[in-house]
Amino acid sequence: MLGLIGGIQLGFVLDLLLATALGMVILARVNEPRTLWLLRGYLTLVALAWVVQRYANLPLTSKLVDALVMACSLALAILWQGELRRLMELLGTGRLDVLFGSQRADKLASSSVGVLSEAAGRLSQIRRGGLIVLDLGSDLRPEDFLNPGIALDAQLSVDLLLNLFAIDTPLHDGAVLVKGNRILSAGVILPLSRQGVNRYGTRHLAALGITERFDRCLCIVVSEETGTLSLAKQGRLERPITSSRLQELLSEALAQAPKSSGKAAGRSVSVDSSEPLA
Repeated sequence: MLGLIGGIQLGFVLDLLLATALGMVILARVNEPRTLWLLRGYLTLVALAWVVQRYANLPLTSKLVDALVMACSLALAILWQGELRRLMELLGTGRLDVLFGSQRADKLASSSVGVLSEAAGRLSQIRRGGLIVLDLGSDLRPEDFLNPGIALDAQLSVDLLLNLFAIDTPLHDGAVLVKGNRILSAGVILPLSRQGVNRYGTRHLAALGITERFDRCLCIVVSEETGTLSLAKQGRLERPITSSRLQELLSEALAQAPKSSGKAAGRSVSVDSSEPLA
């Protein structure tokens, strides 16, 4: 009898510890304050439902709380469908280091920041479209893209970037993938975002699409029609920005110490639909 009681208590403690650990892992992966509040409220509701079911002899209250938890689960599934899709992709590909927020990051070399800023600025001046993906530790793989493009593994340089985005070259319509101070591939076709389909051009939708799925990557966009510079991060666009502001943002990524958004020359906005984008 004592062994049975001890086994039950051990199972209860183990269940509680695992649930607490899972909740802490989930909360640790959330950075946006409003999302964090929603998640805390949901987990509190789940905990309340568990307490009512286990300790209170209140069948009607228990059913009402269960129904509320189910309704909230469905609402959050709709609200976070993009995040849940990414979660399934990471689980399916076994990339647990990305899933659990491994701090291994492939930082930009300090020299790369200047190269990228100068190249983007020159593309903007001549109104030549460009799309540059910066992998800062998301472990991007060929299967993450609609088309992985052409492997290069070349030294990052301004001249090479300008040549890759030249209008008369076969790779200019795709993205360039940069990791550290190397250009890994060019002509990469990125998945498109579903947000702002009527407002954004293809390059901007591609930048939003890849940064929605992978939070440790950035995407530089140069509009072919207006020459406007943009930077996509975690499914948000900061625009319009200058090449000096781009260099500042990339330096922040290098240091991994985000500065106050009040100093920003650009802003995270939904682009005015009256302005054409490429």
